[in-house]
Amino acid sequence: MLGYNGHMEDVLNQPLTLIKPLMNAAGMLGFVPDLRLPLDWESFGAFVTNPVSAGPRQPASGTRWELIPGGALLHSGHPNPGFRQLLRHAADAWAQSPVPVIVHLLSGDPYFLADAVVRLETLENILAVEIGIDEYSTGEEIRLAVEAALGELPVIVRLPLGRVSDLAETCVRDGAAAVSLGPPRGMISQNGQFSSGRVYGPALFPQALQAVRQMDQSGIQVIGAGGVTSRDDLQAMLAAGALGVQIDLAVWRGDWFQSEGD
Repeated sequence: MLGYNGHMEDVLNQPLTLIKPLMNAAGMLGFVPDLRLPLDWESFGAFVTNPVSAGPRQPASGTRWELIPGGALLHSGHPNPGFRQLLRHAADAWAQSPVPVIVHLLSGDPYFLADAVVRLETLENILAVEIGIDEYSTGEEIRLAVEAALGELPVIVRLPLGRVSDLAETCVRDGAAAVSLGPPRGMISQNGQFSSGRVYGPALFPQALQAVRQMDQSGIQVIGAGGVTSRDDLQAMLAAGALGVQIDLAVWRGDWFQSEGD
């Protein structure tokens, strides 16, 4: 059977292999690896791009982030130049990256996903695609997104932490190589004004660790994320069964840079 991207079924369901488990989370380190950052890139197994959409997106208006107890609330709007424009500027940098690249694609349009995957398959040093699923996507929308992205590259589906237990098995059955843990959404009120966004920080770690353990016990390959701030947290995720671990707020704020020499 031919899918959106014209691939035959026998090239689908590609496995995901990581030489090393450590990587950044989407939205935390830009669209290409910045070699000027004080990161030990040799300790990374992959670089994950910021989220990319079909067309350009502008930054969210208003407050972009708020500190909250145990972390931060981020509301960026996923700004990006659009997929084809990004390729013109990033393809060479991805090819020369010291680690393989995972391109994070926003899940909105299945035809965009199919086209993007076909184009990424022709580039050097692309390890996988990660599809970003939001809190409001329906099961059918997620199924269509996974189906559209299947091809020669492994597909990772990033699910909001609160939806992982309900959706992970279906994603894998539909062809995803693995699921990754995405941040839940939340809201705060200050002086009568409400702010919403994605929740990050160490307060999420116990829930994220439990989700990793649950996925491992279900036989689902999972990339852990959520509140990882130390080497001990990283090792706990791996011990719970994570295939890989994404660092989010700790690299965004620079805390992980300071721990590189520990």
